[in-house]
Amino acid sequence: MTLPTLAIACLLAVTLGYGVRCWLSPFGNCRKCDGMGHHIKYDRKNRPKRAKECRRCKGYGIRIRVGRHLYNRARRTYTAGTR
Repeated sequence: MTLPTLAIACLLAVTLGYGVRCWLSPFGNCRKCDGMGHHIKYDRKNRPKRAKECRRCKGYGIRIRVGRHLYNRARRTYTAGTR
């Protein structure tokens, strides 16, 4: 195999793998709060305690993956154009 063919095959495998991942699990952990739904705050004795809920995920701890978001938008646009 030549180098460009190998690079194309690797990119295709990564793209298809991510597509399957978005199809099977459309939601992932929130990057801001690491899936906890809230931030961690420390008191004066350096003990962790619950702080405000995360503004990005609104306390749910999950986010929609980028690939799934793009798929949803493309599908919505296609459906709106064919009606």
